[in-house]
Amino acid sequence: MTRMSAAFRLAAAAGLLAVIISEPAVAKMEKDIIRIGILNDMSGPYADLGGPGSVVAANLAVQDMADAFKGVKLEIISGDHQNKADIGSALARRWFDQDGVDVIADVPVSSVALAVQEIGRQAKRITLMQGSTSDLSGKACSPYSTAWQDDTYAYSKATSQAVVLDGGKSWFFIAADYAFGQALERDAGGFIKAAGGEIVGSVRHPINAGDMSSYLLQAQSSGAQVVGLLNGGTDLINSIKQANEFGISASGQRVVAFLVYLTDIHALGLEATKGLLLSEGFYWDQNDAARTWSKRYFEKMNRMPTKEQASVYTSIVHYLKAVKAADTLDADVVAEKMRDIPVDYFGNTGTVRIDGRVVYPLTLYQVKEPSESKQAWDYYKPVREIAAKDAFRPMSEGGCPLVK
Repeated sequence: MTRMSAAFRLAAAAGLLAVIISEPAVAKMEKDIIRIGILNDMSGPYADLGGPGSVVAANLAVQDMADAFKGVKLEIISGDHQNKADIGSALARRWFDQDGVDVIADVPVSSVALAVQEIGRQAKRITLMQGSTSDLSGKACSPYSTAWQDDTYAYSKATSQAVVLDGGKSWFFIAADYAFGQALERDAGGFIKAAGGEIVGSVRHPINAGDMSSYLLQAQSSGAQVVGLLNGGTDLINSIKQANEFGISASGQRVVAFLVYLTDIHALGLEATKGLLLSEGFYWDQNDAARTWSKRYFEKMNRMPTKEQASVYTSIVHYLKAVKAADTLDADVVAEKMRDIPVDYFGNTGTVRIDGRVVYPLTLYQVKEPSESKQAWDYYKPVREIAAKDAFRPMSEGGCPLVK
């Protein structure tokens, strides 16, 4: 072999190696379609909070991520769990076992969320949960699940302690009688007592109770300084309306709502809700990022998004980023990647902890007086910022078996 031919072969080999190194790795994506299931209350008392609006939010997420998945179709399907754990469980099983769904998102109503999260664990499929119970990242945590919406621990801590410090020492609870209400009663009660307050009584009601008068009369006769409404959706709206009718606020008792959504304030009006305190991780007017996305949503729905709908969008975008980075749909790999990469939460940076809890800053808001509102949906004014570490439960206190 001449020196020239040897040098030529060496150069050719080096060139081939350079080509191999510079070529992107062969994609490992197992399917040419990724199916995302939106499971929520589509027609019942919580439909305004998520419902069809969550499907719109999910489609906006798919639009924003489509360019990253050339050759792979991103498909959204949806189902109505009717606020029943058995119906939600049956849909989740069918989606995973028969319909090729890769990830289920949304799932409000904590009893349904807990059931679906367990099905996801058994099936080794990713679930992106919007249920509010802190148990999702506590004793019921799953390596395949993440909890995205402000939970009972986070918003009960900020609101209850602020009211106690402002003089509301004695409380009476009106709580929804399912997993969400029970978890909120436990969490809020603990924070109130830690701040120096007391719980003088409580009563529970079934979901979609309708007439709240008997519960409100018990609260009124208790003599408590504060009536805490530990419910949501139609039940919360009825509670606030009927509390006004009974003159509870006019008699000197404060009415505090924990799970308040923007749509609730819109439905009730500022005259009925002015002065309410609430904590949220998302409000459409909180910063430029939130305003820009909310404008896109408004163009589709002619209304501003709730925190549930916004969190559905963020959770799906984050999931798809993790799938892209992992280059696989394998749930174990994707779940690990979701915990590795930062969360873009509408201008705030969040993280996914090992227990599945997604943490980000919250803000304590007060509902504006009618004279303070400049336009439709301009309902909140910020009171103070709450750092993520001060809002969400420490992992060491949640009882999640994944935390070592």
